[in-house]
Amino acid sequence: MGILSRTSYVIRSKINALLNRAEDPTETLDYSYEKMRDELQQVKQGIADLTTQKKRLEIQKRRLEENVEKHNDQAREAVQQDREDLARKALEKKQAKMNQIEELETQIASLQETQDQLVNKKDELQSRIEEFRTKKETMKARYEAAEASSRVSEAMTGVGDEMADVGRALERAEERTDDMEARSAAMDELMDSGAFDDALSDKDSIERELEAGRTNAEVDTELETLKAEMGKSSGSSSSESADDADVDVETDVADEEVEAELEELKNEDDSSSSS
Repeated sequence: MGILSRTSYVIRSKINALLNRAEDPTETLDYSYEKMRDELQQVKQGIADLTTQKKRLEIQKRRLEENVEKHNDQAREAVQQDREDLARKALEKKQAKMNQIEELETQIASLQETQDQLVNKKDELQSRIEEFRTKKETMKARYEAAEASSRVSEAMTGVGDEMADVGRALERAEERTDDMEARSAAMDELMDSGAFDDALSDKDSIERELEAGRTNAEVDTELETLKAEMGKSSGSSSSESADDADVDVETDVADEEVEAELEELKNEDDSSSSS
């Protein structure tokens, strides 16, 4: 096989594969059905044209037959008038018309035979079309059911193209998430270990630890100072507590007096309403 032949074969195979993938069986069946209907329509049109031609010949035959009768009458009248020459001419025309009629009858018979054959073919083709239509609808229903079942099965098993894309997307998202989590944990570990110095500071890890120790010492010193101050003011705090206790006692006495006065007012209202 030469290079050109191989190239042509490969191209045809590629095109055929593309067509197979792009072909929708339901559309192909519908297209075939429409083509058959077009063919049936053409057959019907052919029958109509043939019948029209036959009718024209039949009309022409009737006119010739009328002329035959006319020439026959002319011949009789010429004989009555002793005009044998005219009678002969009339009979000659009559014979010519009869010959034409015979030819027309042959043509009409041939057209009739052809018409009968076309009608039989039309009936057969129409029957085949109806049979094909039934099979087409059945096949379309089977194909659509199989297609729907296949889509459901692919969705359930995850082997379809779309589900495969979704699965790959989930895998990529999971991988990126794992990478980001690992990177974040690595950064935290490096920051805690002091492997990465602060980009905004010129201090190293030792200086930062020493500074933190000095800060803690200062906080401890200030805390001791506060404790000492609180210990000096404990007496004043005791007196303040005693004053607060006296205030609470006075408040309780005032509350008891208010409760007694309210009870007295309530009793007065009850006695007035009963009277």
